[in-house]
Amino acid sequence: MELKLAPSILSSDFFALGEDLNQVIEAGAEYIHVDVMDGLFVPNLSFGIPVLKSMRRHTDHFMDVHLMIDRPHRYVERFCDAGASLVSFHVEADQPQDIFSAIRTVKEKGKLVGLALKPRTPAEVVFPYLDELDLVLVMTVEPGFGGQKFMADMLPKIQTLREEIERRGLRCEIEVDGGIDAETAKLVKEAGANVLVAGSSVFGKPDRAAALEALRNA
Repeated sequence: MELKLAPSILSSDFFALGEDLNQVIEAGAEYIHVDVMDGLFVPNLSFGIPVLKSMRRHTDHFMDVHLMIDRPHRYVERFCDAGASLVSFHVEADQPQDIFSAIRTVKEKGKLVGLALKPRTPAEVVFPYLDELDLVLVMTVEPGFGGQKFMADMLPKIQTLREEIERRGLRCEIEVDGGIDAETAKLVKEAGANVLVAGSSVFGKPDRAAALEALRNA
């Protein structure tokens, strides 16, 4: 599948967020990754609907919204309305009936939908939902904070998902988030991922175009 890069604004300079967004969009980033944290599902707070609405007023770029929140079925519709292009949420954060309900809500809003997995959650947990998904997000760090070390033991999980997706003949993308740089990007691409979330390895570099190019060519 086509490789897509998704710089995470969690690592951007919030004082210069508009400028940072413009730089990575002009440099060819396919997605903008928006990490939403509630301080409950993960031990950190980030930003939410008002920030997404503000960004959407100034760009029509693809907004990849990752909800690290408790009981996400309560909020997916509002994030769709705020400007998300894709909404992914954690399989560990809700009951199965509410996960299915949230998936339907996002699709009824005409948006793409994904499920995310914490590192300790096996790939097989998303199999019951796989036919309904546009994307599976594999966390390669513990969710909640940026700048963590890449967990190489997640590579077999990516491979398992890719094999199952291909076995079913689906067009579901695999996204990875956590510790992605030019070195680890090569590993996750070889394992079967095609959407790479990168925070500090993009926004932490003065030349964002060169940083994205390094990931693309890894």
